[in-house]
Formats: sequence, structure tokens, C-alpha cells
Amino acid sequence: MTLSQDTLERPIRAHNAGPAAAWSSGGAAYDEISRGILDAIEHSVNRLEAAPGAPVLDLATGTGWTARRLAALGAEVTAVDFAPDMLRAARELAAAEGRRIEFVEGDTEALPFADGAFDRIISTFGVMFARRPEDAAAELARICRPGGRLVLAVWTPDGNVFEMFRIIKSYMPAPQGTPPPSPFDWGRSERLHDLLGEAFELTIEDGTSFYRIPDGATAWRQFVEGYGPVRVLAGKLDHESRARFEADFTAFHDGFADALGVTVPRSYRIVRGIRR
Repeated sequence: MTLSQDTLERPIRAHNAGPAAAWSSGGAAYDEISRGILDAIEHSVNRLEAAPGAPVLDLATGTGWTARRLAALGAEVTAVDFAPDMLRAARELAAAEGRRIEFVEGDTEALPFADGAFDRIISTFGVMFARRPEDAAAELARICRPGGRLVLAVWTPDGNVFEMFRIIKSYMPAPQGTPPPSPFDWGRSERLHDLLGEAFELTIEDGTSFYRIPDGATAWRQFVEGYGPVRVLAGKLDHESRARFEADFTAFHDGFADALGVTVPRSYRIVRGIRR
């Protein structure tokens, strides 16, 4: 089943044009970022319990790793992202594996699908970066059928990914106007219930993903090439600031050195919701 004939015309919202371009800049190299969270992706897919042939939406798919995993299990997958270059890579990677997935360019805050279009919705560390969380949460509720299942993987607000983002943020210019809410708020139980509790019966469980790399220099290379916000930020810094950014980012990861290289434990939460 495909949903292309049922999609609605909803362009990327104006305030998301800049973030879409930033995330898109990682292109195919973002797939290495997804490779670093495979254990959390598998955890999420298991909790989704998608039956073969069920219509599933992978929201903020990136280069489509979660979508490809679901397609391999027999689900009828539609995958959405607002980053065109990552979607282009996602289509190529899916075709190389022989996976039938419908990739759609769309905005998490204004999805191009009819009400109740999906039995299953998943987002692995994607929807949490929506600049307007209430709008994204409302869309999740709108497109999920009664009795359908939602699974989100979100980073905790006190884990090592948060600490990594503290380094990134320290090199960013002060925001103009009111900044968007922290994406890490999605890792707080009270915030999740505020956003989703009225529409979904929620169950939350904790997990730990292990980012394994040879050294901190590898982490820097993967993120500066494939993680759009880091790539764009590094490209805007002067030579001296970029060198400090690289040194701080590398040193952070090297702080988790072990006998075989570097292993960074990254705490996350799995949010499973049943549509009321």
C-alpha cells in the first residue's frame, strides 16, 4: 500500500526552513550517525510491534535506517523528513537493499496525511527536535488511528548526549528572540505527559545506547560530516574557534576511552503510547 494519493499539500513551515537546510547538509553521511544508535533503533522497533502489512510511519526518518529495518520486517512503511538531501540518500539506500518504502518530504509540525492514516508511528530521536513541540504532538495524535501505537526514542536531559550538546551550544551564537524549547525536554516524564498524555496512554522505559568508535577524532569526523547542525556550525566558525570546537568535541569522546577504543554510554527513553 502507498499513501501518495492520500497525502495533503502542506509545505515546510517558514520557521523550519533554516533547520531543514541545516539537517539536509549531512546528506548520505548521516547514515553513520544512525549506525551509532542501532541498539536504540532496534529497541524502538521491537516496542512498535508492527505486524506485516500494517501501515507504519517513520517520522523524521533521516537517511531511513529505522524505515529500512521496519520494511525488512514486512511493514508497509512511509517515511517523512523535511531534509531533501537526506531523503535523497534514504531513497538510494532503500533501493540498494530492495526495500519498498514511500519517502515523503514533510514537516513534523504539519504532516501531509489524513486523520488516522497510520496504525503505527515511530520516531527515533527525530520528533524531539521539533521547534514547536505542541504542534508536533498534536500531529502525532491526529494521524494515529484509535487503538494505534506510537513509539518515540528520546534522549534524556541528564545524559551524555545532553553533555555533548552543551559543547555544541557553547560555540553557537546567542539566539535572536525567544529560543525554541530544549529538545531534551522530551526526555522528562512530566513533559511527555503534558504533550501526549491526553491523546495516548503512555508507558515509558529507560535504555542505554553505546556509541562505539576507535577514538574521539572519529566522532568529530562523523559528526562534522554527517550531523547537519554540527556541520553547519563548524562551517561558520573562524579557524581558531573551529579548532577549539574540534578539540573540545574530540576530548569529550576520548574521555570514554576503554581497552578497545571509545565507548560512550548514552541514556535514552522509549515512550510507547496507545491512542485513546
